[in-house]
Amino acid sequence: MSSESPPAVSYWHVWTDADGVSHQSRCELSEFHKAAIQPTAAPQWIGEKTRSDAAVLVTVLPPGWTGNWHENPRPQWIIPLSGRWFVETMDGVRVEMGPGELSFGEDQNTRPVGGKRGHLSGTIGPEPAVLMLVQFETAPTVGQACRFR
Repeated sequence: MSSESPPAVSYWHVWTDADGVSHQSRCELSEFHKAAIQPTAAPQWIGEKTRSDAAVLVTVLPPGWTGNWHENPRPQWIIPLSGRWFVETMDGVRVEMGPGELSFGEDQNTRPVGGKRGHLSGTIGPEPAVLMLVQFETAPTVGQACRFR
């Protein structure tokens, strides 16, 4: 990629279809513009994806931790800072992630199917998984993979 070509950044999207079943899709952020982040800064690629009130949390999942099936509490970016973790959706897809990978959790509005609702997540390996969550006060989309471009 040259410095003049907009970047593409991959992310996983956990989303709910019209039947209330959660899925994961590999998506790409590609809508970037080159600008200074503030007047005295050098230009860089900026891709604003969400404007809303947000909460930032850091969570530490201990080694061997596996949660219960659950929905994301609200639409949220999940950014692994260290360690590895997995997300399994109701369709049986399991994705493993580590530092430098992104996931957008938006599986609200699922319906129970065979004791599963939303997704299952847990740690992989002998280290804790440290995750940063950026949660938004915005309505989730339904039936649409790859919400952000």
